[in-house]
Amino acid sequence: MKVVDFKVPKIRKEAFRFQEDSGRRFYDQLHQHAEIQIMLIVKGEGTLIAGDYVGRFGANDLFVIGSGQPHVFRSDRSYYDPKSKLTVKALSLYFNEDYLSDSFWELDEMKMVRKFTARALLGMRVMGKNGIEIGNMIHQLKKANGLNRLILFFSVLKMLTEANKTRPLSISSDNRFRQEESRRMNSILSFTFSESHRQIYIREVAREASLSPEAFCRYFKLHTRKTYTNFLNEVRVSEACKMLINKDSTIEDVCYQCGFSNLSNFNRIFKRIIGKTPSKYWAQ
Repeated sequence: MKVVDFKVPKIRKEAFRFQEDSGRRFYDQLHQHAEIQIMLIVKGEGTLIAGDYVGRFGANDLFVIGSGQPHVFRSDRSYYDPKSKLTVKALSLYFNEDYLSDSFWELDEMKMVRKFTARALLGMRVMGKNGIEIGNMIHQLKKANGLNRLILFFSVLKMLTEANKTRPLSISSDNRFRQEESRRMNSILSFTFSESHRQIYIREVAREASLSPEAFCRYFKLHTRKTYTNFLNEVRVSEACKMLINKDSTIEDVCYQCGFSNLSNFNRIFKRIIGKTPSKYWAQ
């Protein structure tokens, strides 16, 4: 398992690449590609990791993934159940300077787009009315062709440059993984997602990375800018958010099913990450 340098299929002379992904779950390996990706989640939910960001995704969410930004849309555990009938679907636009000539991107008329692509290096979540309108355009792009297709693409870019309901995902854009590091990171992520419901000891996850506990802690902090404990808590809180939204379990049950050792600790960590207590999140 490694961080895959994705090669997005590109037809000669196209201005951008439109792609529809569907199936039982989203691709679950941390990967990166040179293109900026504008991704609309049509169906499915789970946890997004993008650079040093960890958070939930669900239907109708709109994200921008920066050029070279390591990311994975990890579907929830229920999507891995062989008996599950759950499916996922997403629509994506891929583009960068290679899709059109350098001279085109340097035009004065493209100044705001260049500023947007610079901000997109951190990744971005587009919310509210902006996200809905851009999402509708992406749906229209699926059936558009010729000049109408190109006009819709630039309309999406224009709306992204003007959007005022956006939130950066990552703190830093310097998150690209070298190939020799990628196998370890994917092993760490796979182990964490599959075992986050129980107590995890540092020596266990360090073994997955073929490192001593001390070396693992240094390695993880260096490449993610957070401790493994903080990352594990973010994964657990992401799962807790899903369960609280569904309202199928009590808050106490959510606490223990997501791997927290006691209710007090769960409340404190949940509020620090989400900004509100589990009970207020459940009631909203």
